[in-house]
Amino acid sequence: MLYICKVLKVFTLKRECVILLYEIGESMILIVGLGNIGKEYEHTRHNMGFDVIDKLADSLGVSFDKTGFKGTYVKTSYFDQDLILLKPSTYMNLSGDSIIEVMNFFKINIDDIIVIYDDMDTPVGHIKLKIKGSSGGHNGIKSIIARTGHEDFKRIKIGIGHPTFGVIDYVLNKPSKEEEIEILKAQDNAVSAIKVAIKESFNKAMTMYNK
Repeated sequence: MLYICKVLKVFTLKRECVILLYEIGESMILIVGLGNIGKEYEHTRHNMGFDVIDKLADSLGVSFDKTGFKGTYVKTSYFDQDLILLKPSTYMNLSGDSIIEVMNFFKINIDDIIVIYDDMDTPVGHIKLKIKGSSGGHNGIKSIIARTGHEDFKRIKIGIGHPTFGVIDYVLNKPSKEEEIEILKAQDNAVSAIKVAIKESFNKAMTMYNK
């Protein structure tokens, strides 16, 4: 957990820190699920981010009750860590527009962001956690990198496997019944990994879930 604290004088260090911690508190963690809005995109391969963050919200007993910053979001907490869960409403290719607005308004550092999205290079039923990296050709990640100017943000990739037909049709279609069973398990693992990352550390989550 990160705390914001300003040292004014050596002799008053302890007192000043206590006052500022009480007033400012912990930094927020922004957790973003990527996807496309609209009924036609629900539970498609490209909407894995939306599905996982919906499951995370359910597990925390909250729902996306606020609209703003070009998305829907909810403020909550887990183990005394303040969180913002965000679903951009910009469509995938402009996801960064929503994220940068939330970052700027709430003064969230790039180190305190976790992005959840689908990944064709990760096998179906698997998840992969990364601390940084390129877009890997994913348009949502391209947008985030372009708008924030950073590649060093944490990611959780939900495996959808390599296309068996055209890429666009593949990602915008729903998984097969057989794939769905494995994907649902992967989504549950992603929720658990996020909770480990918040409660302990992202590195700990990587050790547990990158298999």
